[in-house]
Amino acid sequence: MAASAVRWQFSDEQVLMPTAKGGKLNCFGLISRRNHLICKTTSQSIDSEFIVQQMETLSLKINKPTVVVLDNAQPHTAHKVKASFQVWQNRGLYIFYLPTYSPQLNIAETLWRKLKYEWLRPEDYQSEENLAYAVNRAFAAVGSLLSIQFSPFNLN
Repeated sequence: MAASAVRWQFSDEQVLMPTAKGGKLNCFGLISRRNHLICKTTSQSIDSEFIVQQMETLSLKINKPTVVVLDNAQPHTAHKVKASFQVWQNRGLYIFYLPTYSPQLNIAETLWRKLKYEWLRPEDYQSEENLAYAVNRAFAAVGSLLSIQFSPFNLN
């Protein structure tokens, strides 16, 4: 037997649920198991050009060989991104892709979950400005006031 909700209204009454088209805030983040976070937020779509810019910036800042692990999202695997691999490798930046359909291996997924369900409050979603401020505030606190206890990496 299916449960049903009781609903009623007066015959001359209109019942409406207001909707609003909100802005969007996209986040690109790289996080280490030690809670070192590199992130960038944008109201624009994250496309392959955006990924190339972020990896280019990172490749110019690193001072030791660095591996970045990405999932198989289309912007991450685009030809434009892969065409830059050799330049980045020459600078010590190596890109590694996770196996497809393996979000459990992507520690950034934990970051997004914590951000959405623990670190942001309902009132942070009241406006685009509030949301951008709250997200950037949370990102700035990662590694000091906010941290994620990742399970230890096991090579066995």
